[in-house]
Amino acid sequence: MEFPEGMQRIALGLEYNGHHFHGFQKQKSAVVTVQAALEQALSSVANETVTLVCAGRTDAGVHATNQVIHFDTLADRPDTAWLHGVNSQLPEGLRVQWVKPVGPHFHARFSAHARSYRYLLYCSPVRPAILSQQLSWTQWQLNAESMHAAAQYLVGEQDFSSFRAAQCQAASPIREVQHASILRKRELIVFEVRANAFLYHMVRNMVGALMEVGRGAQEPLWIKSVLAHKDRSKAPAMAGPQGLYLVDVVYPAEFDLPKNEKGPLFLENDH
Repeated sequence: MEFPEGMQRIALGLEYNGHHFHGFQKQKSAVVTVQAALEQALSSVANETVTLVCAGRTDAGVHATNQVIHFDTLADRPDTAWLHGVNSQLPEGLRVQWVKPVGPHFHARFSAHARSYRYLLYCSPVRPAILSQQLSWTQWQLNAESMHAAAQYLVGEQDFSSFRAAQCQAASPIREVQHASILRKRELIVFEVRANAFLYHMVRNMVGALMEVGRGAQEPLWIKSVLAHKDRSKAPAMAGPQGLYLVDVVYPAEFDLPKNEKGPLFLENDH
């Protein structure tokens, strides 16, 4: 791809609290979204209209610790302007974490090899008063070992129609899950999943099914049968958005993008 003279492509790493936004994607209505807020701030610093591209759109209430976007601009600004200047104009709950000029061959969405999500589920008889919008909650005391065993049936290149929302517009339900794990951190159940790409509501639907295994209503092997049905109606209700975080986007090493800790829970053995 050839750029017009003076055009450059900039990549940014974002962190945001999804509780403050009606999802990532800009909407026709006047609701606040991550894209709308960021494009407004970028356009102000650039003194021109800026349109961005993201690694993956997140739903209302879903968080990110390592969202990646890119935009093209004719504005000649130092990296500090894209970092501090933009951050000074962003609303509460959204911040640029790093800035990296990249070539025209970089694309925040299509250059990505994989994406990782974490889901944090707080298990307690009482709903938490603190961080209630950053954790999902269940009164069930879930069995993390059974859930981990069940999650292994999600690994591999498979048809994930059973975990695909009806509104999903993806051309194919085939995705490759490269890693799936469940572990317990005191009252927290932590689900981590990495795939080449995800379908609409795929992670939250997976968590809803794994919770059925964790509370003893189903055996781990049941997940395999749910997948085999290729039918969303054969899987239980999806989990809420509060505990879901986009924590990593994997790009080829040639782009040399900055790397943050995955967050929001720092584990000893990240994948």
